[in-house]
Amino acid sequence: MRKRPLAYDADVARRHIIKRDPVMRDIVRRVGGFQLEVRGEPYEALLRAILYQQLAGPAAAAIERRVLALFGGVPRPGELTLVSDEDLRTAGVSRQKAGYMRSLGEYFVNGTLVNRRLRRASDEAVITDVTQVKGIGRWTADMLLLFCLGRPDVLPVGDLGVQNSMRIAYGLESMPTVAQMEEIAEPWRPYRSAATWYLWRRGDLVTL
Repeated sequence: MRKRPLAYDADVARRHIIKRDPVMRDIVRRVGGFQLEVRGEPYEALLRAILYQQLAGPAAAAIERRVLALFGGVPRPGELTLVSDEDLRTAGVSRQKAGYMRSLGEYFVNGTLVNRRLRRASDEAVITDVTQVKGIGRWTADMLLLFCLGRPDVLPVGDLGVQNSMRIAYGLESMPTVAQMEEIAEPWRPYRSAATWYLWRRGDLVTL
């Protein structure tokens, strides 16, 4: 998927969370520069999210390659509405995921979802719209906002990596509740996306 520039200033976001939160200041110091990558269009990103659900990276990538080979590239929404479960099964797609893919195609074909409109919609509108698709939940909607639409103020409260990193960084006895996560993240507004990225990267660094 084609990489696109952030719609907000990465340095401004980084300086903001450093200034507002001493815990994040230490994490930022250890991780370094903010380098969140934004890629693709909403339709393509949602299709890929469905293919990768509940699968390890290599297995999902192999299925993705077979699906692309089946269609000769990224399938158009109308092609998803017509393809049979049997054809998708030859590419390694389960019957359940085939239904999710068909649902995604239908929403784009009938105009309920449109790439351009999703790019311009508010965060809450994007979440409301895309979670109508079978198999697309809040976590996937948050990932769309972060990594495809490049929104600056996303806090994926359902992400286990963010939850665990926050638990350790803030010395919590157990995984934080949604209310606790929102309270901790309040000073990060309007750049909670940057802080989220740093919490993920914090979990990647064994020295932290």
